[in-house]
Amino acid sequence: MREKGEADGGAAAAATDKVGVYGVGEDEAGMRLDRWLRRRFPSLPQRHLNKIVRKGEVRVSGKRAEVSTRLEPGETIRVPPLKLAPAPAPAVRRAAPEDAEAIRAMTLYEDRDVIVLNKPYGLAVQGGSGTRRHIDGMLEALADKNGERPVLVHRLDRDTSGVLLVAKSRRMAAELGATFRSRGAKKIYWAMVEGVPKPAQGRISMFLAKGEGMGDERGARGQGRADIERMRVAKHGDPDAQHSLTLYAVVDKVPPRLAWLSMRPITGRTHQLRAHAEAIGHPIVGDPKYNRKAANDPARNDPLRAVPPGIEPKLHLVARRLILPHPRGGVIDVTAPLPEHMRHSFDMFGFEPPTHDPIEDAPDE
Repeated sequence: MREKGEADGGAAAAATDKVGVYGVGEDEAGMRLDRWLRRRFPSLPQRHLNKIVRKGEVRVSGKRAEVSTRLEPGETIRVPPLKLAPAPAPAVRRAAPEDAEAIRAMTLYEDRDVIVLNKPYGLAVQGGSGTRRHIDGMLEALADKNGERPVLVHRLDRDTSGVLLVAKSRRMAAELGATFRSRGAKKIYWAMVEGVPKPAQGRISMFLAKGEGMGDERGARGQGRADIERMRVAKHGDPDAQHSLTLYAVVDKVPPRLAWLSMRPITGRTHQLRAHAEAIGHPIVGDPKYNRKAANDPARNDPLRAVPPGIEPKLHLVARRLILPHPRGGVIDVTAPLPEHMRHSFDMFGFEPPTHDPIEDAPDE
C-alpha cells in the first residue's frame, strides 16, 4: 500500500512542491539514502541533498538519518518540499550491440543470478565528469524485455583491473551487497610495489579520510579530480575519518627495488590499498595519485633502488580473486588473469604464480 505522496521514478520527482512520504521498495533494499534520493529526484543538486539530510528535514521512518544510512524494505522516507525546476525529458538510451559483445568478452563466470567480469585497465566502472563509456552504461545492452538490467554489486578504480561482480536483478544485488558490507566476501588483490615491506607478512591498520578540497567545486576546477579524490591518513575522531584494515603478504621480491604483494582488504574504503601502500612507504608501481616522489627523494635518484626502466607507467594492481557465498547456495570463487602491463612486468623479473598464495595463511582480522 502506498503512503501519501508515494510514487515511482519520475512520478516521484514531479510532486516536489509539498512534503512527500515515500515507501522503500523491495528492489531498494540496502540502498544508501543519498543514492535513493538521487534515484527518485535526479535533478536534486548534491549540495541541497546534503543540506536537507544534515538539517533533519529528511526522515527515515520518523527518525533523523545520515546520507550513508542503508534502507530496508517497508521503511518510509519523509522528503521536504524541494521546489525543483521541471526536469528535461530524459534522453532515449540506445543499447549498443558492441557493448553486449564487450561484456561477454570480459565474462569470467555467469549463472542465472550473477555475472563476474574481468574489468580491463583504464575502463571506468561508473560514469562521472568527462566519462562517457563505463561498465554501468554498457550493462544497459543486457537489459531484458521488461527493461531490467544487470546491476553493479561493488566497484573498482578505473585503473584497477580484475574481478568485478554484477547481479542480474536488484534483489540479488541487495543480497550480495549485504554480504560485502558484512565482510562475508573475501577479496584478494595482487600488487607490485616499490621496495620490500618488512615484515614479509603483516597488517595495515589506520584511519583514512577524504583529502583536502574533496567536494569543493573550486578545488575541483583548480586541482583536478585526481587531487580531490585522494585519501589521506587521519586520526581517530577527525571529521570523516574511517578505520581501514588490510592484510598483506610478500609473494616474491627483487630487493631492494620491488616486491610482489598479495593484499586482502578487510574493510572497503576508497583507494584503500593504494593509500595503505603509500602510507607504509611502499607505493604501488605506476600509481599516479599515491606514488608522487619529490625530485630530491633518494629512492628516485638511487639506481639501485629506482624502478627499473621498461616497466609501463600504469597502476600495477589487480583484483585477483573473489570468494563469497552464493545467495542460492554454494560459493562463488573466481580468479582473474593479470592485465597485459602487469604480465609484462612479472615476466621481466621471472615472477610466477605460486602454488599457494601466502595471504591464505593470514588470519581474518
